[in-house]
Amino acid sequence: MADGALAFVTVAVGDLRLALPLAAVRAVIRLPELVRIPLGPPGLDGLAQWHGEAVPVLDLGTALGTRVSGRPGDVPATRETRVVLVGHRGQPVGLRVDAMAGILRTAPDRIDPVTQEEGGLDPVLLDGLLRDGPATILKLDVLIDRQFGDGAETERTDRGTASAPAGFAAAPDGNTASADGFDRQALLVFGVAGQEFALPVDRVREVLPAPREVARMARAKAHLLGVMAVRDRLLPLVGLRALFGLDAAGEQAAGRRVVVVRAGLGTAGGGQAPVGVLVDEVREILRLDPALIDPVPPLLAREPEFEDLDGIARADGGSGAVRRLVSVLSAERLFRHGAAIGGDSGGEGSGMEPARPAEENGGGERFVVFRLAGAEYGLPVSAVREVLRRPDAITPLPNAPDFVAGVLSLRGEVLPLIDQRRLLNLPAAATNPASGPERGRVVVVGRDGLLVGLLVDGLSGLLTVPAGRIGPAPAVSAAQRRLIRRVATLDDGSKDGGSRNGARARMILLMDADSLLDMDRLADLRLAPQ
Repeated sequence: MADGALAFVTVAVGDLRLALPLAAVRAVIRLPELVRIPLGPPGLDGLAQWHGEAVPVLDLGTALGTRVSGRPGDVPATRETRVVLVGHRGQPVGLRVDAMAGILRTAPDRIDPVTQEEGGLDPVLLDGLLRDGPATILKLDVLIDRQFGDGAETERTDRGTASAPAGFAAAPDGNTASADGFDRQALLVFGVAGQEFALPVDRVREVLPAPREVARMARAKAHLLGVMAVRDRLLPLVGLRALFGLDAAGEQAAGRRVVVVRAGLGTAGGGQAPVGVLVDEVREILRLDPALIDPVPPLLAREPEFEDLDGIARADGGSGAVRRLVSVLSAERLFRHGAAIGGDSGGEGSGMEPARPAEENGGGERFVVFRLAGAEYGLPVSAVREVLRRPDAITPLPNAPDFVAGVLSLRGEVLPLIDQRRLLNLPAAATNPASGPERGRVVVVGRDGLLVGLLVDGLSGLLTVPAGRIGPAPAVSAAQRRLIRRVATLDDGSKDGGSRNGARARMILLMDADSLLDMDRLADLRLAPQ
């Protein structure tokens, strides 16, 4: 081939053979795991993680108008399906294709101009016809701009310095002073064998998916399950079923979680490595008046099985019939159990992490993570007042915007409820979200006297995200940029492939709390072009 030849990557989309300029192509990869992002264009399949960065992936056939799918991600994949990663205005974008045909080099005089519609494609999107392919050259910038809009170019903030949303100050201990004057205690509530337990939010570092396998320790007691690997370090695991003599039938059930407990600040255990507590599910975050957390009755406190409790919380108020009692665990006792497995490193470097938590060193942010339509979303802990079970009945609000499901009363305050699926143009839940094993939750967000409840599918838990794993979210629409400005890219510790170090990729869409509290802005968002 003579000097001056042009190079293209050729791909197949349905019956079409298309050519993409090789200079714009960064990589061609197998179809990765995708996380659906709301408020995007019809051709957006979702977000993929590539070298620690969140990348929007467009289905090229849908973007070109030659393939119509019910919704993003519905197009079935095959062994030949590929994603072509291209650069667009400083942001990587993935183009999903049916197959990669190869690489073609041709002289400029072997490229014919486009004079009319070719293969049903809009001529505005075409840059020429390759005689040697034959293949149709795409104008990538025009195609992507048409999908994402004129404002698709986003400010490229340094990943290590992406700023947190304004208006919410840091809350290191997770506790708040409410409008009624009480300093409320924040508790993370989880279920084990049908019973409810809790730990103070300020003692929870994060919540992780339970591992498929746990390395058992020789001659350890039944409740000392062993250790699991977390980010190349070892985390001792304590099983509550065996610790409290509960039914062991669900010990291996799917969907279990590990609540990672950190040492208290300024305590004798401040230099201890974290301890993991294996639970069946994470249910909610409650903020209770400390007067509603009673000490263990003296008669029971003398029994060995009650030594691991700090108190019993009355979750539904201090008068009338009490429907729920939640056992509040002692974090210090859990650390003593963890030390029996060898989890107490006695110093920095040999435990799961250094003695001081990442957030104390300014190296991370803490988020409440919840699930919605198969994806994970996060809000800063400082913005979340509490997380409640979804009520069986919601009082409708006449003449409210369509995304307002109604209101409920929360300790004398009227709480408007936002249907997140409706707000984000996500499909309705297949089952009644107020019933079933995956009962929905209400995430209560508050600031400066403003309160709003977000209806979500479920609660994943608390998570500390290193600052270096938080970056700006890809800009896929004007509406999305108002609500989802940042994204956390990390791995969940399992070895299913998909990210650096072979761990499974995990992305969390970080929502802007200020925007969720502004009803006028939300109403405008529903009308904004996507």
